[in-house]
Amino acid sequence: MTDQIARNEKQLGAILRRVRKQAGLTQGSLGDHIHLRQATVSRLEAGEPAIQLRTLMAALSALDLELVVRPRSKAAPADIEDLF
Repeated sequence: MTDQIARNEKQLGAILRRVRKQAGLTQGSLGDHIHLRQATVSRLEAGEPAIQLRTLMAALSALDLELVVRPRSKAAPADIEDLF
């Protein structure tokens, strides 16, 4: 999998949804794995801003992903949107 850039909650949610589906998991099965309700996984994938950091980190771990913080690239916002 190539690196993917998320600059807001909705973009991050879209990445999580794509990776979950590629792994063949439902929202419910991912939630069961990390002890969350399916509705919470749905909210995370929808990019709702009130998700706890602990929830995000658990989902990333369950999907074998990691969070990398780096200086923001200088790509135009339209270029970033094209990734989704």
